[in-house]
Amino acid sequence: MGAHGSSLDEVLAEDMHHWYNKFMRESPSGLITLFELKTMLQMQGMSEEASGYVDQVFFTFDMDGDGYIDFVEYIAAVSLLLKGEINQKLKWYFKLFDQDGNGKIDRDEMETIFKAIQDITRSYDIPPDDIVTLIYERIDVNNEGELTLEEFITGAKEHPDIMEMLTKMMDLTHVLEIIVNGQKKKE
Repeated sequence: MGAHGSSLDEVLAEDMHHWYNKFMRESPSGLITLFELKTMLQMQGMSEEASGYVDQVFFTFDMDGDGYIDFVEYIAAVSLLLKGEINQKLKWYFKLFDQDGNGKIDRDEMETIFKAIQDITRSYDIPPDDIVTLIYERIDVNNEGELTLEEFITGAKEHPDIMEMLTKMMDLTHVLEIIVNGQKKKE
């Protein structure tokens, strides 16, 4: 897919009409369903964790909860992921990790997301439980085994190495490229 920063930066620099045309080419109805997103990402045969991760991404992008990602939600998501402020991104990461929506992230929720990301990216450099252990050792100040939004944001900001790791792990640029450019056929 090439250098993943440059092509998306170019796409974002294009006018809104062109952006809209690309979106509509991939989804002529003007709406992307969860099934369509999984089809675009070629999710067949992926692990349950990977499928659950895509579900969670979809539901965080589906801001009005209607079961579809429309163009406005799509542009908002792209803008957040590529151009959003640190606090906005951390809030989005938190929402993604908080699978049960109870306002706290426990170790299992975080590990599940990291396993899923590794299944999708096929990058298994660091075991997910090692990543989660490091994060909780550093930022779970109360040793409760769960993180509130405030603990998560404060901890990530106070530990640049954790912030860098989260940023790398949560980079959805490849997903956005597939949606914008269409899935390339395997040769």
